[in-house]
Amino acid sequence: MRTMIRRVSAVAIASVTLTALAVGTADAKAASGPWAGCPYGAVCVYPQNQDPAATPTDVFWSYGAHNLSNQYGWHWILNNQSDGAHARLCTGSNGAGCNYDMAAQNGVWADLTPINSITLDRP
Repeated sequence: MRTMIRRVSAVAIASVTLTALAVGTADAKAASGPWAGCPYGAVCVYPQNQDPAATPTDVFWSYGAHNLSNQYGWHWILNNQSDGAHARLCTGSNGAGCNYDMAAQNGVWADLTPINSITLDRP
């Protein structure tokens, strides 16, 4: 009986280890490609109440401030930039009043009603 328990435990541990390795490899590959339709190197805004995020309505590539228009309610915002670049959500136009800082390879489900611009910031 003890031998059988040891074998089952060994198989379970090996399965967990292989799963962890597969997930780590998938995460590393995903960090250099599109994410939920957001191209690598961009920050994307998705349609109101689209959950899960699938097709962005806005794709921002260049560093600096990007004003939003007619964006109300809850949206996914994904920062699929590289090398530690950040995105910030701002209540004012042209990047004024930024109150949420999002690191590269992160996303947020946010109410864009009070948000008027998004900045993409160099690392």
